[in-house]
Amino acid sequence: MTTEPDACAVAHGEVEEPPAERTLVAVFASPVARYLLRYAADLGYHAVLFEPDEARASDAPEGVEVRTTAPSPGADADVVVTDHHRPELGTVLQAALATPTRWVGVLGNPRHPGPHVEALRALGVADPDIARVHRPVGLNIGSRTPAEIAIATLAGLVADRNGRPGGFEF
Repeated sequence: MTTEPDACAVAHGEVEEPPAERTLVAVFASPVARYLLRYAADLGYHAVLFEPDEARASDAPEGVEVRTTAPSPGADADVVVTDHHRPELGTVLQAALATPTRWVGVLGNPRHPGPHVEALRALGVADPDIARVHRPVGLNIGSRTPAEIAIATLAGLVADRNGRPGGFEF
């Protein structure tokens, strides 16, 4: 006998899923970060924007926690760097990797080398820690727009949290 609720009952709102404590930290204000944080809040994440540049920090959706100093994410947190061109990339990732963060990723085109690797090596970060950084991020759904990239990213995080491969494999 299974204790999982019937998927149809959940879809129709007849069974309430227990909320799981989880945090999503979007690093750097960007168009993708706006969608990512808005959708993450809808999925039950505590949504946090980390933007060290105070002038850019105001570009967060309503209800999102904004931090201009590095947060210390716990084991329930997923960290997604939404702009890999920022000069702070290495130091931000180094700080995230020094915490018990559940998952760390950097957005970027998988056909190009990730600039985070060189930035982390220059800071003396060990290869096993660098390997914890996921890139590409999200499911391969052919995302082109910031909203699509946010959906693919969150779908990948949900699949990973649930121990699933994502895609159409069941």
